[in-house]
Amino acid sequence: MARDPDDDDGEAGGGREERIAANLRKGLLEHCVLALLARRDHYGLELADDLVGRGLTASEGSVYPLLARLRDAGAVETRWESLDGVRPRRYYALTTTGREQLSTFTRVWRQTSDQVDKLLEEI
Repeated sequence: MARDPDDDDGEAGGGREERIAANLRKGLLEHCVLALLARRDHYGLELADDLVGRGLTASEGSVYPLLARLRDAGAVETRWESLDGVRPRRYYALTTTGREQLSTFTRVWRQTSDQVDKLLEEI
């Protein structure tokens, strides 16, 4: 059987599937972070663990640079908080700019995903 050049892990379609999933997650991660912060404030590791648990990112390492970019863009703000004598944690909260960004993403996502679903139903 010939090896698929797009398959980098030796299993039929496995490498291609993982690349597609990774690209989708990469493009959506910022908005998933904003969605979690719209529910309540989180500290960094808490956000990372939630995203990893949902399969939306492969590691914590991708979350912290994203949080820094969101802070620099004014989409999130931070504060240091220590609860019950535990070392201080940096909490992230959504700003008005972040809420507007999430609202725009949500509208575009719903329109786009509906169109993609319709297209895929045709095959």
